[in-house]
Amino acid sequence: MNNGRPALVILSPGFPENEADTTCLPAQQSFVRLLRQHYPSLEIVVVAFQYPFTKKAYEWNQITVLPLNGRNRRKPWRLLTWMRAWRTVEQIKKRYHIIGLFSFFCGECALVGQWFGRRHDISHRCWILGQDARKGNFFVSCMRPVADDLVAMSNFLADEFHRNYGIRPAHIIPSGVDPAEFGLAPGKRTIDVLAAGSLIPLKRHDVFLEVMSRLKLSIPDIYGLICGKGAEEERLRALIRQYGLENNVRLTGELPHPELLRCMQQSRILLHPSSYEGFGTVCLEALYAGTQVISFVRPMTAFIANWHIVADPDEMVAKTLELLRQPDTDHAPVMAYSMLDNVRSVLQLFPYKELPI
Repeated sequence: MNNGRPALVILSPGFPENEADTTCLPAQQSFVRLLRQHYPSLEIVVVAFQYPFTKKAYEWNQITVLPLNGRNRRKPWRLLTWMRAWRTVEQIKKRYHIIGLFSFFCGECALVGQWFGRRHDISHRCWILGQDARKGNFFVSCMRPVADDLVAMSNFLADEFHRNYGIRPAHIIPSGVDPAEFGLAPGKRTIDVLAAGSLIPLKRHDVFLEVMSRLKLSIPDIYGLICGKGAEEERLRALIRQYGLENNVRLTGELPHPELLRCMQQSRILLHPSSYEGFGTVCLEALYAGTQVISFVRPMTAFIANWHIVADPDEMVAKTLELLRQPDTDHAPVMAYSMLDNVRSVLQLFPYKELPI
């Protein structure tokens, strides 16, 4: 029998292996950390399906993490990971009173969470975070969710999920920013244009380089960074040479999250040319760092100050030039969404009444 202490079980594909691992799902790290800080009477247990590559339980910011060491292997290993996840949650249930199961992404974690919740009459909610809203998600039909099971990170994702699966998520809880993660802003912004994200085709950093090559015609000494790692790195280096941007654009590789935030505080504009974006937390962080943001995708229907939506690369070039040439461009921090507010919103989805600290 459990001891009656309430617990929220978070099911995630991965989780940082230690407190220095700042690049693994940084937004979800922030969410879990604030959840622990502001609801101290609630036990938080994270079950990490694929990463880190260990089966040894560990503590992360006073939170118990139970890794399953799935290592992203295919059948039959993945089925074994799901069975191990089920048994792990059963063991948690014996120790605690589980108030709910909360899954990151509508994928394998949500599949296990949905069926375990139904089997044991425990509330389960799934946070739709990006690619999982697109057509062809095998797990949606296996889960058979209803609208109340689903939490979309943005209006864009709610619309996308409804268009592809005929179910409109009942809840929209965006990503957010924790001001405590930001240090003092530097006195001068020395980076004209910044891009950040995995170096994969979806993020379209090639468009960033095209835009930079056109901006260089008007601003020869324009300077920008691309922060991230991925399979597109060599192709992007070749494009930098092709466009003659060796003195204008630098690839930094993947940066620790605090260092990326400092880069944002030194940047004037963040360009986000991704063709599909659930709700890029990097954009929210850039806004709070005082950086103007320009993107193709509008995640929320509500107006967000200093976030400019453009239709194509021509408009992106024009808007970037306009902002760079304005001597009084606004670089005041913009808090579009607070991660603490989002933590509170998620807790309201479960039968738990503790007031947050």
